[in-house]
Amino acid sequence: MKRNLAWICLVLLAISTAPAQQKKRVAVFNFDYGTVHASVYSIFGSNVDVGKGVADLLVDRLVKNGNYSVIERKALDKVLAEQNFSNSDRADPTSAAKLGKILGVDAIIIGSITQFGRDDKQTNVGGGFGGIGRKYGLGGVSKRESKAVVQISARMVNTDTAEILGVASGKGESTRSGTGLLGAGGSGGAGGGGAYDMTTSNFAATILGEAVNQAVTEMAKEIEANSDRIQAKKFEIDGLVADVSQNTLIVNIGSSVGIKVGDRLQIRRANREVRDPASGKVLRRIEDTVGEVTITEVDSGSSVGTFNGKTPPKVGDRVVSAQP
Repeated sequence: MKRNLAWICLVLLAISTAPAQQKKRVAVFNFDYGTVHASVYSIFGSNVDVGKGVADLLVDRLVKNGNYSVIERKALDKVLAEQNFSNSDRADPTSAAKLGKILGVDAIIIGSITQFGRDDKQTNVGGGFGGIGRKYGLGGVSKRESKAVVQISARMVNTDTAEILGVASGKGESTRSGTGLLGAGGSGGAGGGGAYDMTTSNFAATILGEAVNQAVTEMAKEIEANSDRIQAKKFEIDGLVADVSQNTLIVNIGSSVGIKVGDRLQIRRANREVRDPASGKVLRRIEDTVGEVTITEVDSGSSVGTFNGKTPPKVGDRVVSAQP
């Protein structure tokens, strides 16, 4: 009995001291919705970017599941704007892989919305948005109640080679049916300029929201199942302090070398150099630890952080990974 208890304790100790598996870093791009554009316009009465809505929902699922480290939307949008990433590039693996490399992620997730609307195919009569409204039976013009159906597909792309590492799909169908996909009247207050938050509880409570969330949840499970196909990159953190303003530092490395918000990096200062007496080559640099910086903001080529330490930092101090 004592021997068995000792063995169990050793196993538990080994588990507790085992190094945590590094999370795979991914970026989720807005889904392409060109195939269902007419249906989207009929439902919302404007060009709502449902591809962004689906991407936001997928990010929420992946973050909650905890297997992936997902890049922040703010950092992603900044790079997309800087690189003039157009809507037509949303489903292109090569274009997306180039941006993923800039972001310093292991893989990017791109996708398309292939079905978004009602499940009925009948020709309807009445008002609505002309031929479009009659085709899809939206906005209360159909006398028959129908369910909402949403279908999406995605690809996981290697940022170094643009190779497709895996595919995932999801299909959702509402359990309820009705004449309006967004509630009474059908429009649901979409708002202008594509400003419609599909992550809200109000949208989730609609017939269409039920189908969208079901499709995204199904897709997230498949993406989680494919996580072993992504190889986590090993980054060498080695940069310099570029600016000092009280306890706020700017360093000359960013997401392209794997830095993310919340990282703690060591600040070191060269004390002396040991050189080979024959060749004069630097054999070793003796450094003192000045303190630590906690990263609060990141872009592809620089980072901002808050310094903590007794010795004031200086421009030119070395920035490296903190010791575990």
